[in-house]
Amino acid sequence: MLVLTLAFAAAASAQLYRWVDKDGKVRYGDTPPPGVKTRSLGSAPVAAPPASGDEAAKDDAANNAAAKDAHKGPLTPAEQEQAFRKRQMEARKAQEKEDLARKDSEAKQENCARAREALATYESGQRVARTTPQGERYYLDDDARASEAVKARQAVNDWCS
Repeated sequence: MLVLTLAFAAAASAQLYRWVDKDGKVRYGDTPPPGVKTRSLGSAPVAAPPASGDEAAKDDAANNAAAKDAHKGPLTPAEQEQAFRKRQMEARKAQEKEDLARKDSEAKQENCARAREALATYESGQRVARTTPQGERYYLDDDARASEAVKARQAVNDWCS
């Protein structure tokens, strides 16, 4: 019984190879033909050979990356800790990015509301008062109010679009 189990385990973990045949087609198998330059793909099964050379190059790159990422056996506690910290850092960076985007959106909405309010004030025809640095109050004339309305329209276009 033990011998039979070992025989099946050996067959299941057969090495896979990749090679290019004499017609230039990429082939995969567990036993390459003699005299052909092969590349070992490890023991992971391959679903189907790619149809073109470009796909073969992509598949080869993916297999190399998978071979680098493949780990023999369970992770050690140090590796588990490292993976956990990496996930935490990635989650923290994603949260910071999301918070920054939310704050930018809120600031844009607030600036848009202020620009629209200023435009409505200038276009209303009401008298608009300002204060000098000395604290004296003065009113904008029609030309000044019109130029301020142009500036407010530009601000609305900038913040609200």
